[in-house]
Amino acid sequence: MRAALASLALVVTAGTAYAGVTRDTLWVVTRTCVAAQATFGKPFPCLHVDLGGHDQPGFAVLKAPLLKTEVVVMPTARIVGLEDRSLRQTSGAAYWRAATQARHFVTDALQGRLDISDVAFAVNSQGGRSQDQLHIHLDCVQPAVRATLRANATAFTSEWHPLPFPLERERYYGKLVPADALDGLNPFAELARLPGLHDLRATSFAMVSTSPGDPAQGAYLLAYRAADSHAEWLLDHDCALAGKTAAH
Repeated sequence: MRAALASLALVVTAGTAYAGVTRDTLWVVTRTCVAAQATFGKPFPCLHVDLGGHDQPGFAVLKAPLLKTEVVVMPTARIVGLEDRSLRQTSGAAYWRAATQARHFVTDALQGRLDISDVAFAVNSQGGRSQDQLHIHLDCVQPAVRATLRANATAFTSEWHPLPFPLERERYYGKLVPADALDGLNPFAELARLPGLHDLRATSFAMVSTSPGDPAQGAYLLAYRAADSHAEWLLDHDCALAGKTAAH
């Protein structure tokens, strides 16, 4: 188990493959967390484990090793990645709801120096991830990404369309999810409605909440396609926004 955690410190924080590190490391850790919760009532090494039941799927929340604020949310069932078609059903909405409820782990680590609306989500593509167990990244949004979204808020509509501006040098599709639709959101099902091919293995996506002053409230759903697409670049693992909040 110690070896698995050491490997995880590399793969989760960097998001790239390393020689000698298998793509099943995160799955091994997930199973360990589930066993610890079921046997001892403690989720170690995870922060939280929900074993599920009554038609609700289980999930685990793990702090990314070596990083102060990032956490990842994983199913306790074996689901390789966002391309799994089962995620377009009710389980996908349940996992996403678990991720939104886990945002407090990020803000708690910053002791109130970050508004929960500045916690963003990202899921990387098959080629852009290091692990073949679905994991949703949660961390602070990049300040430049926040500023760009705020400046271009009127470019978003309720339908997927190519955005007329880049984010971290990549061209994204985007859509606005209104505030009253967030509780039942299943972004995995929304990805299947992207224009063009529906094979999602080369697709990555992120979600960022709107800013208080934006013309419409809710969240921006962002996706782009490339063999190694990596929407995690929209997250800031150093969390510069927390420093700005503290300064104010």
